[in-house]
Amino acid sequence: MDTFMLGVVSSLLATALTVTGSWAFSMRSRQWPVALLSRFTGLGVRRVLTRQRSASQELASELARAHWVRVLAGRGNELTRDGFAAVWEAAGRRLESVQVLLPDADLGPGSWLSRREEEMRRVDLGFSSGLLAEQVRINAAYVNEVARHREHISLRFYDLPNIHRVIVTDRVAYLTLYRHAEHGRNSPCIIARRPGLMYDYALLLFDTAWDHSRPAE
Repeated sequence: MDTFMLGVVSSLLATALTVTGSWAFSMRSRQWPVALLSRFTGLGVRRVLTRQRSASQELASELARAHWVRVLAGRGNELTRDGFAAVWEAAGRRLESVQVLLPDADLGPGSWLSRREEEMRRVDLGFSSGLLAEQVRINAAYVNEVARHREHISLRFYDLPNIHRVIVTDRVAYLTLYRHAEHGRNSPCIIARRPGLMYDYALLLFDTAWDHSRPAE
């Protein structure tokens, strides 16, 4: 009996240690120090995700209840996916405005977009010369076509360092910091709530780029 009880207690203890260990090293628990530090410093950072793509589902939910949306993208593939469908449908109805910034794909060699493409070609053999610019053009054409039917959508082009993606709503900001020679979807993403310093910084990044961009024809 003593041996049996010892075995039961050992099993329970092992299970408890496993659960506790899993919790201690889980993504959610690792975010608690970030949230606490953010709260005390006023940064407003809610979470930091190791990959941008991990934020897609949460982003779609935020976009579905936003009052306005501002997007600065390095390529803009997500603009044509399901997560943004609610944005295009709601623009001018529930949404007050949608502002989109994409790289200027017509500048050719020497532009910041071409420099980003050179970086990507070192790690992705599928990136032939001009492919990134062509993808930007396709995504821009999509947004431009939607804008023809929704006057509250604005599209502009920028020629600035292609080093981050910014999506800001009236409630939250998603700031992706592009890694050198790495797809944006695999780069870390900071989620910041309003009010907060990081939210304000993300909005400043967008507004600065918007002020130095050119309108889509």
